[in-house]
Amino acid sequence: MELIFQNSITPDQINRLRKAVGFRQLDTEQISAGLAGSQLTLAACGQGEAIGMARLIWDGGGVALVTDVIVLPEYQEQGIEAELVKRILGYLRARLKPGYGIQVDVRSWGSQEEIYQELGFIESTRERRGLPMHICLTEQIELTDSRFGQGDFSPPAS
Repeated sequence: MELIFQNSITPDQINRLRKAVGFRQLDTEQISAGLAGSQLTLAACGQGEAIGMARLIWDGGGVALVTDVIVLPEYQEQGIEAELVKRILGYLRARLKPGYGIQVDVRSWGSQEEIYQELGFIESTRERRGLPMHICLTEQIELTDSRFGQGDFSPPAS
C-alpha cells in the first residue's frame, strides 16, 4: 500500500484512531484546540483514509514532545510509527541552529519502545531526568481510558 503523509487530520479521524487502539474519545473542540496548539501534525493516509498520526508540541526552543503516535492496529509494526517520528525529528533538526539542542520526549506504548530506541531515544531514569509524573484533569465523572487504569474510576465517597 502506498502511503501519503500530510500535515492535516480531522478531529473525527483522530477519534477513530484513538478508539481503534483503546484510547477514550475526546470532544472535537478539545481536539481542534490541541491541533491548533501543535507545532506540527502528521497523518499517514492509505487507501483514502487516515491510518496513523503523530503530533509535535514544541516551545520553539529546547523542549519538544512527540505525542499521539497512533497507528491502526492492522497497520502497526510496518514502519509507519517510525516514519512519522522520523519526519518529526527531521522537522526539528532542520530548525536547529549552531550550538542549540532540543530535548525531545516521547511516550512508548506496546512495541513502540523498540522503534524509538532504533531512532536514538533512550529510556529516561529518575537519576537522569527525574521521575516522570502526570495528572489527568477532567470534569467527567467516568473516564474510560483503560490504558491509564481509568475505566474503574468512581468519585470519592462524601
